[in-house]
Amino acid sequence: MKKQKGLVHWLLLLAVVIVALFAAYTWLVLSWSYSDGERAGYVQKFSKKGWLCKTWEGELAIINIPGTLTEKFYFTVHDDEVVRKINDTLGKKVSLVYDEHVGIPSTCFGDTGYFVSDLRVVE
Repeated sequence: MKKQKGLVHWLLLLAVVIVALFAAYTWLVLSWSYSDGERAGYVQKFSKKGWLCKTWEGELAIINIPGTLTEKFYFTVHDDEVVRKINDTLGKKVSLVYDEHVGIPSTCFGDTGYFVSDLRVVE
């Protein structure tokens, strides 16, 4: 009986350590930025998506030179103020300021690793 109690104690301790390591890894990945930058174009799709974790996901059409193919930049937004700005500027050329995060363990934080933190209208 005493051996079973000790085994349960060690399994519980192991589970707590695994959860703590996962939480620390998630915090590190979300707080450390792999890269940052800006992309300019037209937001052609922007919606709140997800089954369990709802996130704002968008698609920016980057038009480099007239007559060339459009490149698409997929992004995620967490800030409600940035969501409002994007909705207010749909159809206008904008520049999105983003941070790229690599190794995010779940899609609950967004479908992409590109998190937009600000935008400005490009004249």
